[in-house]
Amino acid sequence: MGKRALYSSSRPAMPAQTAQAATPRVLPPAGAATAGSGGPSRLPPPDAGRWAHLRAWAGRHERWGLVLAGALLGLALMLLQDTWRDPLGRLTQDDIDKAVLHTLANKPLPSMAAKAYEKIRPSVVRVRGLSLPNAQGQQREIGTGTGVVIVDEGLILTNLHVVMGAPRLQVVFDDGHEADADVVAAQPENDLAVIKPRSLPDDLVPATLRSTGDLTVGDAVVAVGFPFGIGPTATAGVVSGLDREFRSPEGERILTNLIQFDAAANPGSSGGPLVTADGEVVGIVTAILNPTEHRVFVGIGFAVPIENAAAAVGLSPF
Repeated sequence: MGKRALYSSSRPAMPAQTAQAATPRVLPPAGAATAGSGGPSRLPPPDAGRWAHLRAWAGRHERWGLVLAGALLGLALMLLQDTWRDPLGRLTQDDIDKAVLHTLANKPLPSMAAKAYEKIRPSVVRVRGLSLPNAQGQQREIGTGTGVVIVDEGLILTNLHVVMGAPRLQVVFDDGHEADADVVAAQPENDLAVIKPRSLPDDLVPATLRSTGDLTVGDAVVAVGFPFGIGPTATAGVVSGLDREFRSPEGERILTNLIQFDAAANPGSSGGPLVTADGEVVGIVTAILNPTEHRVFVGIGFAVPIENAAAAVGLSPF
């Protein structure tokens, strides 16, 4: 009878190589010593190399990094400024018009006459004719008129009848400076005289002269002077006519090529400037037409054109 085969329930032994491959590898815990090492070892964090590289790059480019940071900060501020702006948006033309109207309603602009007066005022002087001294050495005023400085050396235009016959002349400037003056030229046919003060203020301002070539009837004008010794006084009107003639009340003199105007003028206004809306001199006030015996203004005044007046000084400004 044959032997029955016996089978073992245990697994057969595996070859050494196969057993080694099948055994899983277990990493030692952190801080555990490994074979052949002198002590514990840590594994670097996964991103350590990347951060080290970035730190090194930042160290090499620190200056440019600051510039970039400043630029980003400025951009952020600009964006915030846009955010903080008036939520109503940009100004429109209607907004501007309303603002201008509001300003004009609450603070009106100066008038034409006011601007012209302020422009010419520093150049206007009062001309006084004084008597000879009496026993006490006192002098009295025997006449008054107006003059206008037209040259920065101090030459003053006025009317001949203002200075004629006065033993002594005195001028009073806008700043209050007073000085004796002498007649240096005369033009009787235009009732003009040129006087020169013996001393001048420090801030003398000569007037600006303007040709009458483009002057027309209806143009606004301002007369500045010392009517009846009061002033300086400004009166406004318009050019009433051109190329007019005037005969003096005594019939001694006929003046021609005159500017007729209706700005009020009275005794004492003679020799004063007639100026445009820009404060530029176009004539020298010389006479008023009065059909009565009273020396008062009735609406018609005359001025010598500045071209004639400048010729009396030897100027040709046009």
